[in-house]
Amino acid sequence: MTELEKRIGYVFKKRSLLEQALTHSSYANERGAGRAACNERLEFLGDSLLGFITAEYLYRTCPEKPEGEMTRLRAELVCESSLVRAARELGLGRWLMLGRGEEQGGGRDRASILADAFEALLAAVYLDGGEERARKLVESLLLAERRAGGAAVSDYKTALQELVQKNGSETPTYRLTGESGPDHMKLFTAEVLVCGRAAGEGSGRTKKEAEQAAARAAWESMGGATRAAPGKEGI
Repeated sequence: MTELEKRIGYVFKKRSLLEQALTHSSYANERGAGRAACNERLEFLGDSLLGFITAEYLYRTCPEKPEGEMTRLRAELVCESSLVRAARELGLGRWLMLGRGEEQGGGRDRASILADAFEALLAAVYLDGGEERARKLVESLLLAERRAGGAAVSDYKTALQELVQKNGSETPTYRLTGESGPDHMKLFTAEVLVCGRAAGEGSGRTKKEAEQAAARAAWESMGGATRAAPGKEGI
């Protein structure tokens, strides 16, 4: 645990919170601990914290932007692909406690598990160290790129379309590959195809959000982030 604490820049006073944040439901169920012992409740809290911290950040740093634009920017900053990238940057997967089935099925690098674990970790930091500590974690891992001039894209579907057209490829197409959860908390997964081949996958609370996440994954894998970096040709 010590190495992970170094990576997030915070040492837990109550280590049980960190352990819970890293406990997947499959691990808890295998040991008869029940869902209350896994990270799902922390994930619920972390999701709300993430939205609030990001909204407050955009309110402070984007005084010229209207509500609609800030809403789009927030969705971009907290989409699943952003959370997964932050989780992978931390190497979060290696510390997760997974059931045998999830372990064997590649759960340590599954996007949905990593995104949920990051939200749970954020909630654990908040409960153990307060709002300021949680804010630092979000700003360092999710908002630093925007402060540096990155994350200028707010519509990844359009950005991806422009990128593939520059490369002489066909217009990307999207397909829904899955949906889970109760009606009031649906999670959709979408895939984007470029020239008939899968180019990116993403998830979101709506079909549109899932398509945006998939488009972002494809855009980044095709070098869109490099092209849009400060001082280089934008998309």
